[in-house]
Amino acid sequence: MQAIRSLKQPGPTHPSRIDAFQGTPQTLHFALNPGDTLNQAVTTPLVAAGFQSGTVTFKNTALNPFRYVMPGPADNASHVAYFTAPSAPQGTTRIQQANATFGWVDGKPFIHCHAAWIEPDGSRRGGHILPHETIIAEPGLATAWAFSTIRIDAKPDPETNFTLFQPTGTAATTGQGLVARIKPNQDILTALETIARTHNIQNATVAGSLGSLIGARFTHGGRVDDHATEVLVRQGHIKNGKAALDLLVVDMQGHVHEGWLRYGENPVCITFDLTLTQS
Repeated sequence: MQAIRSLKQPGPTHPSRIDAFQGTPQTLHFALNPGDTLNQAVTTPLVAAGFQSGTVTFKNTALNPFRYVMPGPADNASHVAYFTAPSAPQGTTRIQQANATFGWVDGKPFIHCHAAWIEPDGSRRGGHILPHETIIAEPGLATAWAFSTIRIDAKPDPETNFTLFQPTGTAATTGQGLVARIKPNQDILTALETIARTHNIQNATVAGSLGSLIGARFTHGGRVDDHATEVLVRQGHIKNGKAALDLLVVDMQGHVHEGWLRYGENPVCITFDLTLTQS
């Protein structure tokens, strides 16, 4: 097997490569209300229910106005990758699948959201949605797996020089779920299996979840060679300690790729927000 791809981050490498906290998730189904910003529509029901973190999925949702960015090259050495300028297609864009991490920025509820969608001209694209600048255009539905004992806050990350979602929690070693952040240059499937082994998890489902990878390599033979991608999990699991992930991967042109990942060949670029529910 060839050496795994890696990127030299601008800051010092943190000695801990995975931060993971166990807890008990609750499943919540809720409406996305027209006229709300995407951030309001997703976070309001979760805050009202007393949750501190969660992962959310929604599909077939109409948005107008809609603003997003795609992964892009860094302007200078302060980051290894960055974002493109915002895009705002005119008309109604319809989400095919979106995953969002719910947490807090400066004490206010916020979501980090990756998605694939169909734009008004029929183009299929994907990327990182700007949730304060995007409005729900028609009634929609979302599902969350949320935690009251695990909190996610945006904190400066010296290694990547980004402000990133970071989970914190108690030292609990029980609970039917787990929230983790996986750090740069860790193969995502290997990291999943490390989490399972460390927390004595034999079987689990990956709920929601999103992040970025250094390109992508799929079991069907396809590949993405861009050094930065935005990704979201379509489905994933751990079975008898072995991990598998089926991802949507968005390249630097906004093109969407999909498939099951090859083991040992898909390192994290900046960060990966992961939620597990035990089965």
